[in-house]
Amino acid sequence: MGQTYPEQWDLDVFYEGGSSSPAFAAELSGMERDIDVLVRELEEAAAKAEPVATAKLSAWTAAVQSVILRLRQSESFVSCLVAQQVKDSAAIGLNERVKTTAAKLNSALTAYDEQLTLVPEDVWAQWLEQEDIAPVAFSLRERREAAKEKLPPSLEALAGELAVDGYHGWGDFYNTVVSRARFQAQEPDGSSKTLSAGQMHNRLSDGERSVREAAFTEWEREWGDQAELCAEALNRIAGFRLKLYDKRGWESVLKEPLAMNRMSQATLDAMWAAVNEGKADLALYLERKAKLLGIDKLDWHDVEAPIGSAARTVPYDEAADFIVEQFRAFSPDLSEFSEAAFRDGWIEAEDRAGKRPGGFCTAFPISGQTRIFMTYSGTASNISTLAHELGHAYHQHVMNDLPPLAQEYAMNVAETASTFAEMIVSDSAMEAAVDPEEKLALLEDKLQRSTAFFMNIHARFLFETSFYERRSKGMVSHEELSKLMEEAQKEAFRGTVGKLHPHFWASKLHFYLTDVPFYNFPYTFGFLFSCGIYAVAKKEGPSFAKRYVELLRDTGRMTVEELAEKHLGIRLDEPAFWRGAVSLTSADVATFLELTNE
Repeated sequence: MGQTYPEQWDLDVFYEGGSSSPAFAAELSGMERDIDVLVRELEEAAAKAEPVATAKLSAWTAAVQSVILRLRQSESFVSCLVAQQVKDSAAIGLNERVKTTAAKLNSALTAYDEQLTLVPEDVWAQWLEQEDIAPVAFSLRERREAAKEKLPPSLEALAGELAVDGYHGWGDFYNTVVSRARFQAQEPDGSSKTLSAGQMHNRLSDGERSVREAAFTEWEREWGDQAELCAEALNRIAGFRLKLYDKRGWESVLKEPLAMNRMSQATLDAMWAAVNEGKADLALYLERKAKLLGIDKLDWHDVEAPIGSAARTVPYDEAADFIVEQFRAFSPDLSEFSEAAFRDGWIEAEDRAGKRPGGFCTAFPISGQTRIFMTYSGTASNISTLAHELGHAYHQHVMNDLPPLAQEYAMNVAETASTFAEMIVSDSAMEAAVDPEEKLALLEDKLQRSTAFFMNIHARFLFETSFYERRSKGMVSHEELSKLMEEAQKEAFRGTVGKLHPHFWASKLHFYLTDVPFYNFPYTFGFLFSCGIYAVAKKEGPSFAKRYVELLRDTGRMTVEELAEKHLGIRLDEPAFWRGAVSLTSADVATFLELTNE
């Protein structure tokens, strides 16, 4: 019998009082003052237009890291407040204030980066070897090189300030839209119930096809009603990016996301090539799944539908105990960490109205804690999400003692840690399963995730690539956006899906995020890279857990190519590794087909 874990998170441990917290108000005021001091000192130095003493650079570096830490904590706090109640107007106001503060910091960082470019090469090399600077040398080199490819500091600072009410404002508009969205659902007794987006989204993967179908029809209807507003937001976000890229002289819209993910175009191309090769096997799985569901072809709402015992809902306590137990076989440290997260109120899982849809993990680095957000309704997908987000949390946990600049790992390697955690849970459960029906259900859930990373994510990438090409020529209507989405889904899913999801672009938060453009391909990278890591872990056994921690600790201080070569001895810009990772999914498909042979 599992213990009772809280299903609501504890935010008061950080700043008591929620969006009315006096402690949080004081935190923001102190951070704003420190940024003002930093800006003033950097402006005075810029006016002299000459290199400063390395002692001054070191002092600025310490100040920058202090503010980064507090800003990350503040951003996490307000994102949690808004997510748990999208109509919390005070939290929305705080979110605006934090974004304004972030813009001020970015202006300061632009001036700081400019100072880095002024340091003579010989002085620079000596400074990076200093005891207090060496741990963040990779980040400083990265910042120095990136600064050389941007606009003059004054213009970059201006762009950052204008972005608060423009670029980022349009990104935040999604929260306004989703808070107003209302979905009508039929209950078993025939009554109608109004659901939030987060609640309705869970019904899209319900075990009953009639429930999924009705939910999907209602989901498309509501997002169709919101499409004009959503199209306006996406067009403005893309327009801002394209104009800024043009002024910087950047020709490719992928330049920024690739740099942010510390990976090369060659690595991205090698990954997608291997994925495309592996889609033929996944198509066989989707065709067999349609037969098992008693239909000729899967519709969009059938792709993530459970099969057999996967339709069983699992109580939250049972899911928590299950995850903790599976983690223990790989790493007692990961298991104990996760149990503490469940026990100590780090997870907001309650199924209630007013929450935003989706799931995330966010770090409170000053406190050395994280918080996980989701809406738990007991599906196999929910259990995967919990394991996924705990993987993120553990990643941050093992980096908490590093300097702030060395903690700034990219999204693709963040998704590696989360997906690796998912794989531990799903594979351990499959190995322990005795009942063929249970084994099939677990395998099918695993293949659902492969389908998401190979096909759904690829559809998003294809859509955004086409959208930016069209947007460079002018505004794109909501009808055109839906057409582009359908074309991308047809191509990515190899025609295996009948009824598509044309308004997916409107409903998906990831398209509106302004801090990370092209919030898609890093997921597929993380999935396949974690497959490679997992293969090594299975081969080496428990001793790999320590190496895994060392790999995670390096994610903020080297490129992904360097990371793979150092810890796994592989090249990511060549197709061999990716084909090997894809072959693991092909093997899962073969097992699935064997288990479902009539």
